[in-house]
Formats: sequence, structure tokens, C-alpha cells
Amino acid sequence: MVDFALAIELDETERAVQETARRFATDVLRPLGADLDKLPAEDVIADGSPLYDAHKQFRDLGFAGMRLGEDMSRAQKARLVCLVGYELGRGDTGLALGLGGSTFPAMVANASCNPELMAQFNYDQIGCWAITEPDHGSDELDVTGAASATGLNRGRGNCIARPDGNSIVINGQKSAWVSNGTIAETAALFCTYDDGSDEVKHGCFLVDLKDEGVSRGKPTDKIGQRSLNQGEIFFDEVRIPAENMVAPPDRYSDFTTMILTRANSSMGISFSGLAQAAFDEALAYAKERKQGGVPIIQHQNVKGRLFEMFRKVLAARALNWQVCMQNFTTADARLEYAIATKVTSTQTAFEVASEAMTIFGGASIIRDHPVERMLRDARISMIEDGNNDLLGLMAADRF
Repeated sequence: MVDFALAIELDETERAVQETARRFATDVLRPLGADLDKLPAEDVIADGSPLYDAHKQFRDLGFAGMRLGEDMSRAQKARLVCLVGYELGRGDTGLALGLGGSTFPAMVANASCNPELMAQFNYDQIGCWAITEPDHGSDELDVTGAASATGLNRGRGNCIARPDGNSIVINGQKSAWVSNGTIAETAALFCTYDDGSDEVKHGCFLVDLKDEGVSRGKPTDKIGQRSLNQGEIFFDEVRIPAENMVAPPDRYSDFTTMILTRANSSMGISFSGLAQAAFDEALAYAKERKQGGVPIIQHQNVKGRLFEMFRKVLAARALNWQVCMQNFTTADARLEYAIATKVTSTQTAFEVASEAMTIFGGASIIRDHPVERMLRDARISMIEDGNNDLLGLMAADRF
């Protein structure tokens, strides 16, 4: 394994946290991800599934919300987020995304600065970011219409919240792509807000998914990231307190941009980790597999492929670290930077996993081979949390 060192020195605490995360990723997430990949989507989330043990361990280790010390500075916490997320991505990106996504309602509650919401929607629950809809996917993220066709009317939302006295009533559905959708206990719900005016508005709400009127669809059966539960959420006259509106229409655009900036930065972390894992597998195999009487790493074409993989992974991780330290430690978080690292890391993960399959040859096409699974996981990453093409247009609009 070539472990790419960043141009930083880790202190004793950071080294210890990184090592703990690496053991968790290697001993728990990697084998669990391989096992869950083989199961029907319904069995992944069945009662007694080890998936829930992974969520509990994630929380017990203090990784949810990075609750490893109350006296950490913002910069210290940001460094740990990067180190931990990278290691978890090396273990299994589907699980890494599910664990990270579970923290979104708590993150939104903390942003509200409302003590009651912070207590109710905390890091000890499995949460989800419910934004994607059957008729509205990546365009739900494009709050300024930067990537929309001129004069386009997106139409009515599939999920609509309306005020009713001191309450807000929610009806409709979120799509089959909501991460943790069929297992989440809480939701950071981003949807249309119908206040009776002719203007199309949106808001962000915190919803307890145990409330009456909430139901779920079947877990989505996917080609990759099968360890990540995704599925529909339905709302039928679900009533929540008006105080649970964290972002009203006049704050919705800024709030969505803030959350997407965090999500895309984190995607870059996870998939730079997957790219590293694919490179690790290919390098180890090239040193042991013999063709022409010698280990294949001695063949020039294999050396050339490995160097290109090395170069791409190194560049993706360096960019990701720089972006995350910018976006997680300063008030000047930049969405275009987050999009750059998300697109770069996911594209790199896909390309490196594909090259790893080439180096493995016929062995890699066997179902459930590590790099075969990595390739499937990486391909999905170029669509989720915003399609890479649309995200690029959004980023360019901010230049």
C-alpha cells in the first residue's frame, strides 16, 4: 500500500483517531459492505441486520458529529472530519455515505441554534436528507436556476408543506434516492412551501419520521452502493410545529447552498478514499500476479497504468483536503470549490477503479470482487448529490 501523505503533520490525537477510523473501516465496514452487497435490498435493512450495528459503532466511536472532544477548535474538527471520512471511504463508500447522511438532521438542527430542536434532532439517531423527488432530482439543488433552460418552469413539487395555524402540514413524497430513506428516524426535509401565494417557494423542515402520516416505500435495488439504504418517504397530512421550519423561503437558497457545500465536500472525502482503495488493490495484485515469468508490475504498461492511477489519486486527495479546510473552517465556504472536489474525486474513483479492473484482468469480472464492487459504487457517485454535469454548470455560474 502506498499511503499518500498530505503536507501536514498530525498530532497525537489526530493519529490516534485516524488509526481508530482505519481499523473500523478495515475490520468492520469493508467486510460488512461486501456481505451487504450480495443481499436483496430488503434484507440489508431487516431486523437484526449488522447495518444497525455499524451505525451504533459509528456513534459510539464519536464520529457522528465528530464528538471527540468539546474543546476542539473548528480547524481541529475539520481535520478530523477529513481524516475519518477518507478512511471510511476506503472501507466502503456505501456505508460511509449512509453513516455520514445519518447526521444531516442534527447538523441542520445545530444550524438553527434552537436548543429544543438540537435536543430532539440529535446525532444519536439515523437521519436523512430528504430533498430529491420523483419529478425533481438534481434540479432541486439548482436553487438559482443556473443550469435550467431559459424560461423553464419546473412545475409543482411532489412534496408540499403548508402553514396551518401554529403547525405546518406536509403532503406528498420524496423519491427512491433518499439515502437512509426507509430506515431513518428523522429527516432534514427540503420541499415546496405553499403559503397561498402565486409564487413558488421552498423551505427546510425538521421532521420526526415516527410521526403519524409518515410511511415508506420499498428499499431501492441498485447496481452499486448496495450497502447504502435508499428509498421513498411518503407524507400524508403530517403535522409538525411551525418552529420546525429551520429555513423559511427567504433563507432557503442560502441554506441549501450551505448544505450542498458540506455534502459535496464530504463526497470528495469519501471517493478520494475509494480511489485510494482501488489503487491499493491493484498495486498489491501487480506485485504478486505473474505473467511472462515475472510479477506483472515489472511490465512497462502495468507500471504506466499504476503511475497514472497514483497521480490521479494524489491530485484528488490534495484538492479535497485544501477545499475541506477552506469550507469547514472559514465563514467563506465556497460551493464552486465543493463541486470541484466532488466532481474530481468521483471521476477519479471511477477511472482508477476501472484501471484496477484492467490490471486484475479476468479475475476482476467475477461478481463480488472488491474492485468490481468499487467500480459500481464509483459510477453511482457521479450522479448522486447532484449529477456531475449539472453541478459543473452551477459552479461555473458562480465565477
